[in-house]
Amino acid sequence: MLEKELLDTIIDICDIREDVPEDLSFDAPLIGPDSIFGLDSLDAVEIVVMIQENYGIRIQGQDQGRQIISTLRSLANFIRSKEMAPG
Repeated sequence: MLEKELLDTIIDICDIREDVPEDLSFDAPLIGPDSIFGLDSLDAVEIVVMIQENYGIRIQGQDQGRQIISTLRSLANFIRSKEMAPG
């Protein structure tokens, strides 16, 4: 499942040391004060770079990026939509 793959990668690149709750919702906030992992804007930059390197997908603009990486589900849906896009 892409969401789980993304979670594992984000835990690694953002050096998250907290235990991941078994019932973690893929709709939980990923970045900001409500983030279960306490991720901030610097972590967001690392996630955007990882998406470009691992999936060959660019996230354009800060506003678009903020929406795309707001949750694991929104990030996974964005990647799926780009992978399925023609060309």
